[in-house]
Amino acid sequence: MKDSTKLDQFLITNSKYFEARDLNLLAPSIERAIDQKWPILRSMTFKDPTMLLVISVVVGSLGIDRFLLGQSLYGVLKLITLGGCGIWTIVDWFLIMGLTKEKNKQDLIAVIN
Repeated sequence: MKDSTKLDQFLITNSKYFEARDLNLLAPSIERAIDQKWPILRSMTFKDPTMLLVISVVVGSLGIDRFLLGQSLYGVLKLITLGGCGIWTIVDWFLIMGLTKEKNKQDLIAVIN
C-alpha cells in the first residue's frame, strides 16, 4: 500500500479523535513515520471525546473522566471534593472533549517521534 494511501486511511479512520488543525500539522510527521511504524499506528486506540463527555456528564463528579485521561491527581481531587461542589464538574463538561483530543495528540506524537 502506498504511503499516501496509508496516511489517508489513518486520517479518515481517526479524524474524530483529534482537532482538524492538529492533524493537518501532524500529517507530514505521520507520513514520515508510516514506513517504520505502520503496524503500531494502525493498531493504536484513541480515547473517544464524545464518550468521555458522556462519562463526564454521568459520573464526572466522581473524577472518572480525569482518571480515564490519566490525570490521577485531578481525579482524586475531583472525587474528594465531589467535583468541586459541582462547579468543576460543570466546567469539565465544556473542557473534556478538548482535553481528550489533546491526550490523543500527545499519544500519537509519542509514537511518531
